Amino acid sequence: MHCVRNVTPDLYWVGANDRRTPLFENIHPIPQGVSYNSYLLLDEKTVLFDCVDWSAAPQLLENIDYLLKGRDLDYIVLHHLEPDHGAGLWAVLQRWPHAKLISSLAAQRFMDQFGFSPFTGERIVAKEGERFSFGRHAITFYAAPMVHWPDVMVSFEETEGILFTADAFGTFGALNGKLFNDELDFPHAWLPEARRYYANIVGKYGPPVQALLSKAAALGNKLKLLCPLHGPVWRTDLSWFMGKYDLWSRYQPEDNAVLLVYGSMYGGTEQAAEALAIALTEQGVPVSMYDVSTTPVSHLIAESFRCSHIVLASVTYNMDFFPPVRDYLEDMKALALQNRTFAVMENGTWNPAAAKLTAAFVTGELTNCALLEPKVVLKSAPREDQSGEIQALSAAIAAHLQS
Repeated sequence: MHCVRNVTPDLYWVGANDRRTPLFENIHPIPQGVSYNSYLLLDEKTVLFDCVDWSAAPQLLENIDYLLKGRDLDYIVLHHLEPDHGAGLWAVLQRWPHAKLISSLAAQRFMDQFGFSPFTGERIVAKEGERFSFGRHAITFYAAPMVHWPDVMVSFEETEGILFTADAFGTFGALNGKLFNDELDFPHAWLPEARRYYANIVGKYGPPVQALLSKAAALGNKLKLLCPLHGPVWRTDLSWFMGKYDLWSRYQPEDNAVLLVYGSMYGGTEQAAEALAIALTEQGVPVSMYDVSTTPVSHLIAESFRCSHIVLASVTYNMDFFPPVRDYLEDMKALALQNRTFAVMENGTWNPAAAKLTAAFVTGELTNCALLEPKVVLKSAPREDQSGEIQALSAAIAAHLQS
């Protein structure tokens, strides 16, 4: 059965929702699923904008068949060839082998490397500023390399002001019958997943995102719709969501708030972290608290992009980092997190070293990140007489937040 929705009178969403895959890119948990967005334009020429993951290809074919009603598919525009979009191309070309492909040169190379194209038909390389007309509708291409692959291009449809944004402005989460951002409680129910998508999928590439935002800004009030490859289509509050991308891509925190991440083996470090969370809350400081051993690192990274201050409370393990803490820090570095203030709490039975290691990493491996004193040192378990040290740390964090 077809499952389609109108985006505009001539443009249809023909994608699919995936609620079965547990891990996006086999690493990021997606308990609420994910959408693979594909769009079909019915004009003098018929145009498919991007494909879907291989698992969703049967739904895509049903949707296209239903709308074409026997017409041929004239063009396939490929903004990005990652397999969650490109793998379904093989099925589409089996059904409509005469469709012409329009994409970047890098996308065509990747298409062949993955083996997604079973035909030798016409391939058209799109260049920066190049315009293609399909009848009443025309698109102009803009390069957006490294948002988040080097093949990425976006395109702007002139008649109705649609920006096809590839992986930019995407979001985790199946759409569940809804398509547009104003059909969702996006700021409350969807923003955390949008942030997690950005931080982990695109986060490393802040400068390329800034370049894309500049190109979008140049469109001015002609820009009416954002059509990404994951998540809802944006038809209201575009500037609000683009403002989030501006903050994230400049590595500026959204909130003056504390992210408290603890690594505890036998409960002592967790207990001290709990005491610090209480002290911060009593001083009016917003704080969120996570166990590094049980929280997927993608969630921790998303919260790191949101919060201005990060407290790492960790045990020493084999005279080194607690392994999940090391993984978290290395992910921060890989995703280029910057401009944050850190504080530390360490634990060790005979030779605590977590604070020293964390301080060296934060100041030596991350960009423009500072370390706040004092630190709290635990020996196996927190003592009652250390409550003053925890209060002093919370006071220092609170004062820095207000400065």
